[in-house]
Amino acid sequence: MSNNYALITGASSGIGLEIAKCLAEKKYNVIMTARSEKKLIQFSSEISQNYGVKSDYIKCDLSEKDAPKMLYDFCESNDYQIDILINNAGYALPDLFHISPMEDEEKFLRVLSTSVIALTKIFLPKMMKNGHGNIMIVSSVAAYAPPSSIQSLYGPVKTFMNRFSESLNAVYNKHKIYSTALCPGYTVTNFHTASGVQNEMDNVPAFLKKSARRIAVEGVEGMLNNKKVVVPTKTWKFIVFLLNIVPKKVFDILSSFLAPGRYE
Repeated sequence: MSNNYALITGASSGIGLEIAKCLAEKKYNVIMTARSEKKLIQFSSEISQNYGVKSDYIKCDLSEKDAPKMLYDFCESNDYQIDILINNAGYALPDLFHISPMEDEEKFLRVLSTSVIALTKIFLPKMMKNGHGNIMIVSSVAAYAPPSSIQSLYGPVKTFMNRFSESLNAVYNKHKIYSTALCPGYTVTNFHTASGVQNEMDNVPAFLKKSARRIAVEGVEGMLNNKKVVVPTKTWKFIVFLLNIVPKKVFDILSSFLAPGRYE
């Protein structure tokens, strides 16, 4: 069995866990990282047994500045070649912008943006040397939508991540390295419960909520076909289309009571 791996952040639940399973189904070895070591032990073992691939894990908190280097050193020390990098780790703030401590805002930015840049930067040279690689950045349809009154930084950061992914493609496609921005809508995970914004999520219509499994399947398929942007499900493709033609005022009204991101 080869020593080529996919590294997945935020892999102990939700979209990240489902992406790990999808890749294992396609016989990719996986390295799972998240903050919950108990879940990582359980799911890493299950994936290895169920799909007949190698699966390893490392507990890591991407809100910490040195976390990306720790992940890189772990892969290097085990001679794991990272062919696929999945930047999926999530973070949300339950309080309004003027209430949230600046320390929490900085952690939010580190998990959703700075760590994505750092991990991509640190693994890119090896991908270039090997002559291929795939990077996925789990973004959101919030990148296309009007600002949310619930989480002031979420949409802007996701917009930035989409543009970062575009820049990677502009520079590194010639090296056969491709970046995919996966932009799901409301997704059934424990994201909002854990983030303290569950009450706002109860306003989301049922037809807008999609399973993490479906998001992962469409995302992995698109990534392996080197697609630059994947908006999973016909529902959300249509909504993103509408965002480009419907007057902004209509969506401003909707976004005033719906929160972005992943739902349970």
